[in-house]
Amino acid sequence: MQKLLAMLLMLSSALPLAAAGHERESDRVKEAGVVLKEIVNIPDNIPKDLFDRAECVIVLPSVKKLAIGIGGSYGRGVMTCRTGQHFTGPWSAPALYALEGGNIGFQLGGQATDFVLLVMNPRGAESLMGSKVKLGADASAAAGPKGRTATGATDIAMRAEILSYSRSRGLFAGVSLEGSTLRSDGSANEKLYGRKLSAREIVRQGKVGAPASAQEMLAVLSKHSPKNLSDPKSLE
Repeated sequence: MQKLLAMLLMLSSALPLAAAGHERESDRVKEAGVVLKEIVNIPDNIPKDLFDRAECVIVLPSVKKLAIGIGGSYGRGVMTCRTGQHFTGPWSAPALYALEGGNIGFQLGGQATDFVLLVMNPRGAESLMGSKVKLGADASAAAGPKGRTATGATDIAMRAEILSYSRSRGLFAGVSLEGSTLRSDGSANEKLYGRKLSAREIVRQGKVGAPASAQEMLAVLSKHSPKNLSDPKSLE
């Protein structure tokens, strides 16, 4: 009887921790939706024609520089991709991702910074489905151009697999994240969805539906860029 009571006490004490973990991940998804909505509404923001050619979007809210002595920086956010074999369907359920690397710290200046990354072709999307991806090495990356259209963007930006943007202290700009790494946050995905899932299973194979916390982010994307306008040949 005493053993049974002890087990029940252990289970009851673990439940609030599990709930807190799930709530934390849900809040991360909600915050990504708020950040994306705000950035889309900035007058001189991400060119619409680039957004319409992106296969995936990554939003990392409030990335912070780590304290001196720890080294580097660390941010957490979400990635959603257009569904379908050739990225021509609706936006997927979000997979949770982490951004890390010493290079980020120089760009933060001690301030919390929001990042939005556009994944511009299937090869870039495929690279993110595996393990850790180093930007600039495993996937080509560049600071994204700003404005109503991408006219005047450099050849480097137009050829990049991933274009990155930042917002800090009210300023919005294209920013280079070369040398930083992106990886799927497996433990966070497990907490959010209640079971182990790879990023590929979430965003490409549709093994789960989008949680309620992703409603705002997916609504913003569906309204702002409902259709993939990439050259069909580039998606094969």
